[in-house]
Amino acid sequence: VQLQASGGGLVQAGGSLRLSCAASGSIFSFYHMGWYRQAPGKERELVAAITTGSTTDYTDSVKGRFTISRDNAKNTVYLQMNSLKPEDTAVYYCKATHIRTRTNYWGKGTQVTVSS
Repeated sequence: VQLQASGGGLVQAGGSLRLSCAASGSIFSFYHMGWYRQAPGKERELVAAITTGSTTDYTDSVKGRFTISRDNAKNTVYLQMNSLKPEDTAVYYCKATHIRTRTNYWGKGTQVTVSS
């Protein structure tokens, strides 16, 4: 599966962005999906995940502010980010994990910059 992330940009603190990750080349509904981020000098971390059954999970720092969703008809996973903070600044990546083989696929990142 190939993944293409988009929707990043520069936003002021308190603002919102919606990231999209479009998948192609395989059956999207066979993949658990996740959004990760990596800030300069830090490890890549899981931000949000959604299973094939649409069960979601979030890292504590984004709970109540971010929402992950998926549209299997459009082969796309979204990350709605509200009440953005400067500490949310990072490159955001989407990841697909095949439900049976557990093979991971990564898309290229999209930069999110939140100014104070």
